[in-house]
Amino acid sequence: MEALEEEEEAEEQREEEELKALEISDNLQDVEEEVSVAQACVPSDVPDFDWSSIDTSQLPSSYKTNSLKEKKLLHMADHFLRQYTHLCPDRKPLFLHPVNECGVEKFVSTTVRSTLLPYAELYDWDGCASFVSDYLTMEPLKSPITPPSSLYSPTTILKYQRGNCFDFSVLLCSMLIGARYDAYCVHGYATREICTLDETLEPCPLLRRPQERQVPKEGTRKKSNKYRVKPLLDPQSKYELQQEAKKKAETEAAQKNKEREEEKVTEVEKRERDPLHGLRVHAWVLVLPGRREVPESFFINPFTGKSHSTTDERFLGIESVWNHRNYWVNMQDCRNGCKDLTFDLGDATRWEVMLSESEKALQLLPGAEEVKELSDSDTDEMQEKEEKDMSFDMPPSWVAPIQISPRDFETYGSQGSKVILYKKAKLEKWVPYLNENGLVKRLTVYADSDYAEVVEVTEWFKNRKDMLDMREVNKQTQVTTEYFSPGHLFHLKAHTYTSLEPETERTMEFYHKARVDDLQQRVETANEMTEYFVGRDDFLHLRHTKFGERGKKVHLAGTKTDIDSRLVVQIKECFHRNLEKPADEDVAERIFLITEEEIHLTYHLKDKCITASKKHFFKAAGRDRKGKIVMTPETCITYKAGSPEKEEKLLPQYKLLKELMEEEKKLKQHVQQSKAEVLNILKTRENEETNVELSVSIYDTERNKKRYEAMTTRKDELLEQEGRDLDYLAPFHIQTGHGEKMTKGQALCVKDDCLMDLKQSLIRKANIMQAHFEKAVEDTQKNQNRLIAGKEDDFLARHSETTSLVHSLELGLNREKQTAPQKSRAPKEKLRKDSRLAKHLGHN
Repeated sequence: MEALEEEEEAEEQREEEELKALEISDNLQDVEEEVSVAQACVPSDVPDFDWSSIDTSQLPSSYKTNSLKEKKLLHMADHFLRQYTHLCPDRKPLFLHPVNECGVEKFVSTTVRSTLLPYAELYDWDGCASFVSDYLTMEPLKSPITPPSSLYSPTTILKYQRGNCFDFSVLLCSMLIGARYDAYCVHGYATREICTLDETLEPCPLLRRPQERQVPKEGTRKKSNKYRVKPLLDPQSKYELQQEAKKKAETEAAQKNKEREEEKVTEVEKRERDPLHGLRVHAWVLVLPGRREVPESFFINPFTGKSHSTTDERFLGIESVWNHRNYWVNMQDCRNGCKDLTFDLGDATRWEVMLSESEKALQLLPGAEEVKELSDSDTDEMQEKEEKDMSFDMPPSWVAPIQISPRDFETYGSQGSKVILYKKAKLEKWVPYLNENGLVKRLTVYADSDYAEVVEVTEWFKNRKDMLDMREVNKQTQVTTEYFSPGHLFHLKAHTYTSLEPETERTMEFYHKARVDDLQQRVETANEMTEYFVGRDDFLHLRHTKFGERGKKVHLAGTKTDIDSRLVVQIKECFHRNLEKPADEDVAERIFLITEEEIHLTYHLKDKCITASKKHFFKAAGRDRKGKIVMTPETCITYKAGSPEKEEKLLPQYKLLKELMEEEKKLKQHVQQSKAEVLNILKTRENEETNVELSVSIYDTERNKKRYEAMTTRKDELLEQEGRDLDYLAPFHIQTGHGEKMTKGQALCVKDDCLMDLKQSLIRKANIMQAHFEKAVEDTQKNQNRLIAGKEDDFLARHSETTSLVHSLELGLNREKQTAPQKSRAPKEKLRKDSRLAKHLGHN
């Protein structure tokens, strides 16, 4: 009895589950019908495009037909799809072989064409993703809950610069695989915001600035004075203080969480609940680790070009993935989205592969053995066929090579512009040289979600001759900040102002290494001007000037503007420490009180001293009746720290005062020159903004039309001049006096004259060559005769020297015989040597 009751309960539960399943399927059918009728996913701002009107006549034959290998692959895909639908009847059909632009079925893996484009920006995944998202225009799917019935080639998508999420993904995956990434196209489900490219709830990535450094509480307090009277301690429990701090932190965290929840609720309330949540079809790209130093798997949304974690809640499930080599079906549970998915495509329990590389046969449908009994020979044949199928390789892609010209690569959009709406922000992009002022990007920040009240506007520029890079305008405070690249006329780096009118608050930053005076920053108000210097030889790092009432206009030599001579009241200069001087002789600060006729000097602090040495000069106290300065003890008051008071001599003080008075005159001129430079900068900036000029590379012949035209005209002139120089018949035309048209006889006469002249010129050249040859032969004969004569002269000279030597020897012998007949004769050896020498000389 108990068994029967359990079976009845089980049957009742099955019936209830079947009824629920039928209700769910009916609801899904109703939703599909509503969507197909209303087309709720189609945004109104996307223009329609008739894909049926595209020209396919010029496409290659691979677009219009299938090879034998492709047909076999389609047959295998159908077989795989039948198995899949039989084993997983509750799942939706796979996206396997949609038709292309020519109406021919193509397997999705063969639509991926591995391509590495010759641009450095497209070698990394972020460059490829940003290019695809900017270059193409997004088109929504016709039905948001079913994949498209067609998948066009990446070449056609690039040609017309538009497509749906599957088109985006195939193109991006082709580029990533060509860049050696392990990338895959993904067919899955995502939220409405991802599928419809709605980023109105996402913060703009350009607004994500790095967090300001928090100053640590410890170590920032000033050192307490040991002589300060310590207050009485308030006895408190450390435990109570910790508990109070903990409670305070918890209340603050709860308040923040409450505010965040309220913001989320308000944002969610603004949006209607999506009736198709979890059913919206989307395609994106999966990048797995192992290549190009990718540490972990991540998703790329092709519509935005942004990367997402595989645990992102906005991606709700995956049906299948594919690349140019294979196709995998996800067999994992996607109730929690993609959080719990494992992307080990080699795991057969989680991913069902279509072209398996293992030796196992394809899984047969249950009950297939009962349909027909096969003999042993038939089973052997089937196994051989299956083994052949297992060794089947993916055919090459039918897509033509993907190519992007440099001109198309620079356009980044069919219309040359793109607008993206973020949370309380709007980002606009333009192609370079599209705007006359060089504007390429603008970010507008709003105070509300309706994009009505503007808070801040940031603009980016390119190719400007004034080197302007970026401009930030705060609409609430009306403060404008401009940033410049190196190379500006006045070496400007940044300029912050409220108005370009003079004598208003502004801050100018300069590239100090490019300036002679090493000026880094100049801060100006209506009555003050402060200049900051870096790396000066005189160790000056600050100059502060105060102005008084306005005087008459003064024209400085070397400047183009007249300066409103505001009265200079005070000039203050600060110096860094010069270690080559003693501290009490190294000036740290000097103040020129011009209207009060005083000069204050403050020296650097000496070691083991708490006060610095000072000198105060009073020019008014030392003037005589004629106005000349006479040095008196009251003219200079000196305080020297760390040494006994001694009266200094007046002569060194007088010399120092004279030097300071000369410095004061120079400083006044420097201040006037600084004011003149400010006025010149303001006028230059007004002219640059009024007449914006863009720089064009000399190699850019398309945009640099003036230079290109000048080069072509110059080339034509040179060719014409060369043609005139090579006109051999021109002299004969002049001699004969014929005009442009000639008769046959005149032409023959000119021909004969020309040939005769050519013959005469050849004869002249031959005569010249013969004359040069004869002269060379004559010179050669002369040189030979000169050599022979020189040898004969040398022989005669040597012969005369030899005969004279022999004669002198004979005379010597005879003299010895006559003068010394009785003496003993010379040794025989000596006589022999002399006779030998004589014979030798005689022989020579």
